[in-house]
Amino acid sequence: MPNTAMLPRLWRALPLTLSVLLAGCASLAPPHERPPLPVPAAYPDAGAAVGTAPAAEICWRDYFIDSGLRALVDEALGNNRDLRGALLRVEEARAAYGIQRAERFPAVSMGLDAARARVPADLSVSGKRVIGSQLQLGVGFNSWEADFWGRVRSLETAALESYLATDAVYAATTLSLIAQVTNAYLGLSELDERLALTRRTVASRAESLRIFRRRVALGATSKLELMQVEVLWQQATTLLAQLEQARAVQANSLALLTGMDVGQLRTPDHFDESATFRTLAPGLPSGLLTSRPDIVAAEHSLKAASANIGAARAAFFPRIALTGSSGTASAELDGLFRNGSAAWTFAPSVSLPIFDGGRREAALDLARVRREQAVVRYQQVIQAAFRDVADALAARHWLGEQVHMLSASLAVQTERARLAKLRYDSGAARYLEVLDAERELLAVEQQVVQTRRALLSAHVALYSALGGGTPGVCRRGTNDTQARP
Repeated sequence: MPNTAMLPRLWRALPLTLSVLLAGCASLAPPHERPPLPVPAAYPDAGAAVGTAPAAEICWRDYFIDSGLRALVDEALGNNRDLRGALLRVEEARAAYGIQRAERFPAVSMGLDAARARVPADLSVSGKRVIGSQLQLGVGFNSWEADFWGRVRSLETAALESYLATDAVYAATTLSLIAQVTNAYLGLSELDERLALTRRTVASRAESLRIFRRRVALGATSKLELMQVEVLWQQATTLLAQLEQARAVQANSLALLTGMDVGQLRTPDHFDESATFRTLAPGLPSGLLTSRPDIVAAEHSLKAASANIGAARAAFFPRIALTGSSGTASAELDGLFRNGSAAWTFAPSVSLPIFDGGRREAALDLARVRREQAVVRYQQVIQAAFRDVADALAARHWLGEQVHMLSASLAVQTERARLAKLRYDSGAARYLEVLDAERELLAVEQQVVQTRRALLSAHVALYSALGGGTPGVCRRGTNDTQARP
């Protein structure tokens, strides 16, 4: 049994000493203060958008009512490579933080050293050749920094804030992906609805073309009117081909986002905002500070920059490093655990550069400038977020007005086309009047669908701008089963 008396009192007191050193270090980083908001205290026209709950408290599963859309978002969250890359960057930042955090603690290791040497007679004190052995077994740590000035702790804080910023970027990427998938799905639905309208128009005009060809053959109408009918049919068939191409491109975009084949995906015949999304309350701009993931990421980056100032300031103070070990040593293997074979070392060192050409001053200036840059980026992100919300609110309001007016215009154009056809059939008008009415009716029909889709996209933009649907909010939901991909 090894003799416990071989352990010196210094080594037995070392854990207490280390705990005191770890607890006593103080950071020289400036305290974190949020810069003042560089935006107005309220959104313009916010009174026109009253909702039931803040977007930050609504998971995307609860906001999107359409089940087909929810299924596509689920697929995207599980298959999208951009989101997977963002998650891996979070894991990378967490590992980097773990490495930096370990610097606060001494790396204790155990080692066994053995050496055997021969000294020639002419170099020996006794004048005879000497063959000797040395064995040493010990536990110790090497060059551990006593963090009196908080340099290591500041670097740890910077690594932690960088990790948290990366995690917030992952949340922002998730929210952006949800918005992209939703808009792609709405775009596909818009094209499907426009295609349905165009196919009906093509079929109707093809029948009219057949009738007019028969009339020309019988001499009941002029060839000019036949050409006018054929122009209408050609315009409709050209639009149909254009919409088919646009749908194929839109389907490819949605397939890239979701990682699945959506070529045969069928969308609802008609989307209504009240049946697609929940209503939202925009709240105040100050609420964006904690709800928008990109703002949260910018604030964590600002905190990391402040922590780096603390590390740069600590470099002006002496750096104290401790090296120590305790164990047993002997010339023979069986003597390692005998009484009197105890061996220990304790070697503190203190270093303070006297002249470094202004390196430390420049490093501190660099840290301060980078913090000011982080402040500017933080304020820019807030301004961009405010504009996103304001634009989405304006779009939601005015696109709603446009949909209402276009719906009324569609009713008028439909009646105009009907009356023009009656006038032509009764001989009171030329077919050119019917031609104009039919052309404008098709244009208005297409415009109504496009504007209604733009209104739905405005709802998505508002939800995204307000920071809704972050992974943390969804994981806290009682009915949510979505985890990170």
